[in-house]
Amino acid sequence: MAIPKHDEIRIPAMKLIQEFGARRVKDFVTPLAEHFKLTDNEYTQDYASGNGPIFYDRITWALSYLSMSGLVVKPKRGVCDLSKKGVELLQTPDKINDYIDVVIAKRDAEKKNQKEDTPLIDNSTESTPQEILYNSFDSIKKTVFDEILDTVLSKNPLEFEKLVVQLLQKMGYGGEIKDSGLVTKASNDGGIDGIIKEDVLGLGRIHIQAKRYAKDNTVSRGEIQGFVGALAVAQSNKGVFITTSKYSKGALEYAENLNGSTTLVLIDGNKLAEYMYDFGLGMQVEQTIEIKKLDADYWDAMQDRTD
Repeated sequence: MAIPKHDEIRIPAMKLIQEFGARRVKDFVTPLAEHFKLTDNEYTQDYASGNGPIFYDRITWALSYLSMSGLVVKPKRGVCDLSKKGVELLQTPDKINDYIDVVIAKRDAEKKNQKEDTPLIDNSTESTPQEILYNSFDSIKKTVFDEILDTVLSKNPLEFEKLVVQLLQKMGYGGEIKDSGLVTKASNDGGIDGIIKEDVLGLGRIHIQAKRYAKDNTVSRGEIQGFVGALAVAQSNKGVFITTSKYSKGALEYAENLNGSTTLVLIDGNKLAEYMYDFGLGMQVEQTIEIKKLDADYWDAMQDRTD
């Protein structure tokens, strides 16, 4: 048979977890190939672009959709297990793909309401190939953002504090200063989780608070006020509050209305994932696509035909 699409792989993948327990992505390949009775050529077939095996890629996309819809969880990096909802829906497997479509559509609608600049994928016939390519790239990025947050949430809080300090350093804060980043001791941090030294003498400092909350949680105004109080005690006028979740309207308004003596930056989960992606923290390049266009200066220097 032909190599199955990612939506055809979802239910067999869930049943595989149900039968054998949590497993890594690579552990799905052989049993699913046997399930779909793939030939050796189908099993090993690569994309024409050289971007790896088609079947393996479709398995990863199937698992990504299962994760985004909450039917599969990742107890640790690279490991997939069924959620309670996943176990429940496996009793009526014919409803699984419809459920995923509804959840993903709701998720995309929420992002649209948040006035994100670029839609996930534009399949309209009016789109140029280049527009479709860019929108597809944006869709892949958003999927990776979800993976980043899921992975961060699978780590312990101390690791998250180390991560946010490393991120600010990656973004250029602290420059080339040796030991510019510091994670404070958990037992006596005074509401400050990390510090970035901006100069050799440490006269300029950025203080950090990191909250590793579930993605649907909300950081309240009170927590932001508490951090501003901690900045005052530390005699600091620069603070960055970073969370894996989001901020309440009151928290955002409070930060915006601080007087000029204190500069406070709020980074939510989406922005955190975006920064980690853009600055390459914990990331590696999977593929580089080079798009070329005609060099107008080169061709304009040639004489045109006169006939």
